[in-house]
This record gives sequence, C-alpha cells and structure tokens, in this order.
Amino acid sequence: MARFFEAGLLLMALLPPSEVFAATAQRAPAGTLSDGTPLEAVVLTGANQVSARILNFGATLQSLTAPDRDGVSADVLLGYDDAADYAAKGGYFGVTIGRYANRIAGGRFAIDGKTYEVARNSDSNALHSGPLGFDARAWRIVEMTQGAEASVTLALTSEHGDQGYPGRVEAKVTYTLDDKGALTIAFEASTDRPTVINMTNHAFFNLAGQGSPEGALGHLLTIPASAITPVDAQLIPTGVLRPVEGTPFDFRTPRQPGSGVRDGRDEQILFGRGYDHNFALDKGLTAQPQLAARLEHPASGRVLEVLTTEPGIQFYTGNFLDGTVAGKNGQLYRMGDGIALEPQKFPDAPNKPQFASARVDPGMPYRHVMVYRLSVAR
Repeated sequence: MARFFEAGLLLMALLPPSEVFAATAQRAPAGTLSDGTPLEAVVLTGANQVSARILNFGATLQSLTAPDRDGVSADVLLGYDDAADYAAKGGYFGVTIGRYANRIAGGRFAIDGKTYEVARNSDSNALHSGPLGFDARAWRIVEMTQGAEASVTLALTSEHGDQGYPGRVEAKVTYTLDDKGALTIAFEASTDRPTVINMTNHAFFNLAGQGSPEGALGHLLTIPASAITPVDAQLIPTGVLRPVEGTPFDFRTPRQPGSGVRDGRDEQILFGRGYDHNFALDKGLTAQPQLAARLEHPASGRVLEVLTTEPGIQFYTGNFLDGTVAGKNGQLYRMGDGIALEPQKFPDAPNKPQFASARVDPGMPYRHVMVYRLSVAR
C-alpha cells in the first residue's frame, strides 16, 4: 500500500500544477418548476475544499461550502435544498438581482426627459425590480470551463418593456472559482437603448454554517465606509451622506452586528427594523474589485471578504425573516440567522443625480465584478 501511495505522490509531482490542482465544473439536472420548466445546477469545486453550487433559476448561488480551521466543511449560505423552492418560496436567497437591485422610489424614474413606470412590490416602491426580476427567471447555461479555475456563464434576455424598464437587455453572469477560495461573480449587460442597470448577488451568510442556532449576529463585521446613505420610513435614501462616526453604523473596525441591530435610539435602525442600509464605500467606484466588507466567525475561524468594483454595499440582517419560511434541512429562518452583503450602485440612484449613475447606453456595456473570498483565521 505504501508503494502505491508513494507512486501517487510521484505522479502528482510530475504532473503540471494545472493538472494536480485543477478546479472542476459539473452539470446536473436539478428538478423542475411547477410549470414543467427543467432546472439545472453546476457545481464548481476547488482544491481547498471550497465548492459552489449554482442554479440556472435566478442564476442563483445555492450553496457555498468552506472548511473551518480544523478542516471541517459546512455550507455557509441560507437557502433551500430544493431548487424549485426558490421560485415557490422566494426570499432572494443567493439570487442574481436585476435589472435594478435595491429600491427605486415610487417605481418611477426618467431618462432624457421620458418617465418610466416600473413594477412595484415594496409599499409604493420598486424593490429588486419587482416580482418578476432576474431572480425569478430561468437563465441559459452558455459556457463552462475547468482547469486552473472552474466557471459557469449564464445568460438571460430581457426584452424592452420588461417590468416597465426600457431597452432590450442581454445579461450575463459568470461564476468563477479558483483554488485559493475565491468565488468571483462578473455581471455584464448590454442594451439597445438607454436604461438603468444595477446587478448584484443576494447571498445570506452564516459562517458558522447555515442553520446554526447562534445565527450570524455574533460574527465580526468590518465595512470600510465612513458614511451611509440614510433612508426615510420607506427605506428610500434621502440623498445625503451621513457619517458613521459615533453611530451604530460604524463598522470601520471589527464589531458584532448584534451590538447595534436593536439600538432603537437611532432612527435609522427603527426605519430598517435593524440594519438594511447602503454603506458608501470609502474606495468609491473602482476599475478592479477592492475590499467592501470582511466577516469573521471567530469560533470556526472562517473568514469572508467581499470585494467589488461598485461604490456601495447594502448590509442587511434579514429583518423580515420571521420563521415562516423553512429553508435547508427544514430550518425556520429568523432575523439575524444570516447576513447579506450586497455590492451595488446606491439605491434610488436613477432619481438621485448626486449618486453614481446607474445609466447604461448602447455601445457602453454594464459590468460589475464582485468576489466572495473565503479563508481561515488560525
């Protein structure tokens, strides 16, 4: 037996690094929707025990598995075991959000003097592009690669007038997993007429492992942002920037979200029922992804770093999770069971000219690159 083991080590030593540590991509059926639409999944696996399962429905990150400091792996994403539940139950768990992530006041905005009314689903506002946004569609799997990195590219066509938005949009999402624990998500979109686009991923993280009884509010969170975009009672940004200094929103040094999530002395916490706010990142809009948030679970050692090219990140503590939805392994999800960190343009940017523009024109494609980088603190 020892000889066979030694021979295996010798073979690995002789093989090129790309062959020894190759990341893989595997495609498989994932059931059907209630209308009979077939669903598919692609599992990306790296050499360091990190794997990601992506569904074509909603271009959804269904699971993200990572080891702790003892090498024990766990799925760190809230969600559903059954792919069809993402359509039946909703909740935005790990889905791709588009055309416009977050809120648009009144479901209304203007481009070049023409006003557009879009689908509304949050009071009188549009949230995550209405009830039939990109998260509620079956995407096409158009490419898969494996080797030094493993990837899958999904595509979706959104016709002019879809949910009220102008322009025929061709959208793509590419998930790429490397052998160092980094899952890169690249969003691309082109349009045949002026429109607004703001795409992100809406994963809920619990680095202790989804369903762990302590939830995620005891994690240590860092967000390199000196200001937030404060909101009104309908969670629409007022248009100004508010410094985080001396408030429950100061995460410039590591702090537990649980220390401020119920601080009703701050009106913003009252409005959000906890944290549901966009942080204006100090880095601003960048050509390459830079750090937007760092989340650590000290007990397991798991660390998540979120990087992005966008100027903002929405920090959300799952305040509307109320135990009425059963997720993976039958777990009833409640507030704080997971933390969402959503890189983005600012909410309501189409109506706030002082914010970085979300406008996309023909010949000038939209692109947002974000990274979920997993590691272990020893």
